[in-house]
Amino acid sequence: MAVVAVWKCDRDGAMFDNKKDAEEHDKMLELAANITALIERNIEGVSEEASEEIGLMLAKRREVLAKACKGKPEELLAAEEQDEPSSDENVTPLAANQ
Repeated sequence: MAVVAVWKCDRDGAMFDNKKDAEEHDKMLELAANITALIERNIEGVSEEASEEIGLMLAKRREVLAKACKGKPEELLAAEEQDEPSSDENVTPLAANQ
């Protein structure tokens, strides 16, 4: 029987095969939670579900959003046109291994 080391994200239970990917995923989820809280505090009438979806979407695209804020707004739409790999591709499919 082989032993496989995995890292589990406390926030959503996602499993990763290396620590770097797990920490990056956790940071993205923390950013999403903070964006969600900011939206809920400042925009009246937005549902919790919608604000969570917006927060997660912005957190996943943080690098492109940062470029847009630094004077390249076209980056936002250019990134959408490209099929960017999802950060979820690093999640270890443990259920398939069982």
